[in-house]
Amino acid sequence: MKDFSYQGVMGRKNDIMKDAVGIDYDIFEKGKIAFDYEEMMNNVAYSMDEMQRIQRETKVGDTPLFELHNINKLIKKYSPQGKGARIFIKDEAANASGSFKARRAAISVYHAKKLGYKGVIAATSGNYGAAVASQAAMRGLKCIIVQEVYDSSKKGQPEIIEKARKCEAFGAEVIQLTVGPELFYTFLKLLEETGFFNASLYTPFGIAGVETLGYEIAKQMQKREGRYPDAVIATHAGGGNLTGTARGLIKAGAKDCRIIGASVDLKGLHMASDKDFNRKSFTTGHTGFGIPFATQPDRADVPRNAARVLRYMDEYLTVTQGEVFYVTEMLAQLEGLERGPAGNVSLAAAISLAKEMDEDKIIVVQETEYTGAGKHPMPQLTFARNNGIHIYRGDPEENVPGKTIVLPTSFDQINAKRLDLEKLKAKYVKNIIGDMKLSDLDEVDIQYIADEIKESVDRVKELLSK
Repeated sequence: MKDFSYQGVMGRKNDIMKDAVGIDYDIFEKGKIAFDYEEMMNNVAYSMDEMQRIQRETKVGDTPLFELHNINKLIKKYSPQGKGARIFIKDEAANASGSFKARRAAISVYHAKKLGYKGVIAATSGNYGAAVASQAAMRGLKCIIVQEVYDSSKKGQPEIIEKARKCEAFGAEVIQLTVGPELFYTFLKLLEETGFFNASLYTPFGIAGVETLGYEIAKQMQKREGRYPDAVIATHAGGGNLTGTARGLIKAGAKDCRIIGASVDLKGLHMASDKDFNRKSFTTGHTGFGIPFATQPDRADVPRNAARVLRYMDEYLTVTQGEVFYVTEMLAQLEGLERGPAGNVSLAAAISLAKEMDEDKIIVVQETEYTGAGKHPMPQLTFARNNGIHIYRGDPEENVPGKTIVLPTSFDQINAKRLDLEKLKAKYVKNIIGDMKLSDLDEVDIQYIADEIKESVDRVKELLSK
């Protein structure tokens, strides 16, 4: 008889994961802390052409790219002379399940079927659950989605409840939990009991699936404008969105394109806290995921996370909740595109950035997502008000996460903040080396850290010496 206590299941987590993903992560380990990241990604064994074919089979990819003509006119109006870059948006809501995460799910579910698994499981409160459920339905596999939905008083967030309905519509079994350590325990227990495939957000299959998004952006812009975009902005949470898009852009030849991450500023709120769980209006795309996953990527549900944003990110911007709600309504009323909140995080950041960039530059917001009953601004704001959040029109500079949501009064108040990327890189180095010193590390370890934070070996040694 197996021990299914919390301690028993957590003690077997590495073996459970190995059986549920079909990857022996140990073969990629090098030195004392290094692992061969590129070799792990190559282990996916699907070329770009193969991934595009797989995704087309299940209604994923080839999504349209639109220029936001009316918003761009407004940007020009509020920009200094000669400034005001053009913004294009990649409409990922056109994918089968309504978000870019269909790209991740398409490759993961295809691979699960290829390996002979009877079903797939994903632990997610977001769009990925719907994507996995949709892909499993088309591939004829069973599907279980495990969600964190409620605080301890069983009060659930509208957006997560909305996504549960969408998962169920695709035929998935949805298991809803309260916030806390029970999520990972329940997830592991289900993987072991069912023998299903772990369709994790963070496997090489999932990240490689997003490469087609970056690849399409580069090819579409080349065809439309005769050149690659100057900047691509990706909403950043767990890191797969930015990582996969960046890798796809590079594979397409857009190596000089700036890769910019964007998150909602939820500083001070703890994502695993029962008290803070319902004091936020965004279930993803916020700093509560963005910063921890940037500085400690292997905190994921697989031994080695394939999403590693510091390898690719050139800049990291944050916006407030109020600015995103404002931009969500703007997109609908000026461009006729009613889209959910996650992609509008990067759109808010793009508007701010466009006002600083030259007018001949091009910014691509690399994804949109579907919207629905629980994802609209009004239910989110009503839920916030019912949880004691003060909502008012004013200056977003006054925003205090978990206490206020300040909706801008005018377009020129959309102003993203830059996070100090150097501090994030230093934090990553501190996390990865733990108690070790420079003298404890092999050359392969030092080179690995340099690759991880997109810096020179000399810069890494300087950081380590501190």
